[in-house]
Amino acid sequence: MLYFCRIIEHSMSTKKAKTPKATTIRTQPVRHSRVVCLVSEEEMRIIDDYLKKYRITNKSNWMRETLLSFIYKNLDEDYPTLFGEHDMRR
Repeated sequence: MLYFCRIIEHSMSTKKAKTPKATTIRTQPVRHSRVVCLVSEEEMRIIDDYLKKYRITNKSNWMRETLLSFIYKNLDEDYPTLFGEHDMRR
């Protein structure tokens, strides 16, 4: 086992240094948080059929946009008011 480790150390030290890649400007923030959602087999079949029908290839992007658009829509409709809806309708 010790001999194997020495071979790895030797091969790692003889590798060429990688040249730095050109920097790119990110238009979207880096995502670090993960959200996990469990669905039944029937729900997964429905989602897959929808994605196939509308030729959506990026499932995670579609899921994120769908979820956030629903949340933004609800937040826009449920904005806080000074008076309740009943008081404003009188």
